[in-house]
Amino acid sequence: MLGAIRLSRSFVFRGGPSCCRTTALRLPQYPAFALAVRTKRQMSTTIGPYSQAIKAGEFVFVSGCIPLVPSTMQIVEGGIEEQTKQALTNLKAVLEASSSSVGKVVKTTVFLKNMEDFATVNKIYEEFFSGSEHKPARSAVEVARLPKDVLFEIECIAVRNRNKTGHFHVAQR
Repeated sequence: MLGAIRLSRSFVFRGGPSCCRTTALRLPQYPAFALAVRTKRQMSTTIGPYSQAIKAGEFVFVSGCIPLVPSTMQIVEGGIEEQTKQALTNLKAVLEASSSSVGKVVKTTVFLKNMEDFATVNKIYEEFFSGSEHKPARSAVEVARLPKDVLFEIECIAVRNRNKTGHFHVAQR
């Protein structure tokens, strides 16, 4: 079927490339599951054709955050400490804009240009998550190269916040 994606026996997502720009996709077999893109311009730090975060049901999937200063879109000056702190600041801003928080992170993946920086990053990471009730699951990998030749990148999966009625918060566009 040209221009269609089969998601189940009863549901086919039809359309060309423009269909991918939709902000919500409801799957009939999973009524509570919807994809939603939430991006705030003032903290936009994406450098490519992707979303900063996607909400899917109870979860928020945050794309890799690098140490861009949102106001200048330049890499923060300094070494691994400054870059790690800036990327974590960006991660926190995306989580909050996505109806979640640092305390709701369940899994992170850390990408390092040099595994020799692990101890330094680990100390800053531990400080960043010190206010959380738990320590998220984590993977840390050394990579050959990162976007804009940064030294550190982090992505995560978090649980969304619920309001007093038990429903999920809806971020304002």
